[in-house]
Amino acid sequence: MTAVIYARYSSDNQREASIEGQLRDCKDYAEKNGITVVGTYIDRAYSAKTDDRPDFQRMIKDSAKKIFDVVLVWKLDRFARNRFDAVNYKYQLEKNGVHLVSAMEPISQGPEGIMVESMLIGMAEYYSAELALKVARGERENALQCKYNGGVVPLGFTIGKEDRLYHIDPETAPLVKRAGANVLVAGSAVFRQSDRAAAIAAIRNA
Repeated sequence: MTAVIYARYSSDNQREASIEGQLRDCKDYAEKNGITVVGTYIDRAYSAKTDDRPDFQRMIKDSAKKIFDVVLVWKLDRFARNRFDAVNYKYQLEKNGVHLVSAMEPISQGPEGIMVESMLIGMAEYYSAELALKVARGERENALQCKYNGGVVPLGFTIGKEDRLYHIDPETAPLVKRAGANVLVAGSAVFRQSDRAAAIAAIRNA
C-alpha cells in the first residue's frame, strides 16, 4: 500500500517545526502499518477553513492518477476545518480509490467510525469558529484601549514597548501636523474655487 502525506499549518506565526512534526508522526505511522510513503504535499500559512490551498488542490487532482492508495494526515483538521470541504473532498478521494487516514486519531472502518470522524471534523470547525470570535473580541478590546493590534504603525505615532499603547512620535508628528495643515488650506482654497494654483501647490508641498 502506498501513501502520500498532506501537512499544513495556518499562520505565518507558526514555524517549520510544525510541518516537521507532522511529517515525522505520519512517517512513523506508515512504517508501523506497512505503508510506503511515495510523496508529500505541504501548504504553509494556509487555513483549512478554505479549500484554496495550492498543494491540497494538486493532491486532489493527483488522486485521480492512481499513483497512491492513501492520503495520510497528522489529524483530520489538517485536511479540512469545515464540514462541507471535508465531506466533498473525502468523497472525491474515495471516488478515485484513495482513503483518508489520520495518523493520530484511530478511527475504525465500521459504522461507528463514521460518527467518530463526523465529531472530530465538527470539533475542528467549532474550534476554528470560536477562535475567530475570541480574536475579534480581543482586537476590539485592544482598539477601545488604544492598544496596538498589529500591522503598519500610522505615521506620527510609536508603540510603547511595555504598554503596547499608541504614543505621539516627537520626530514624525510635526510632519503629519504640517501636512494636515497644508491639505486643509488646499481644500479650503478649492472649495472657494479661488487661487487654484495656490491650492495645487499646497497639496504638492504637503
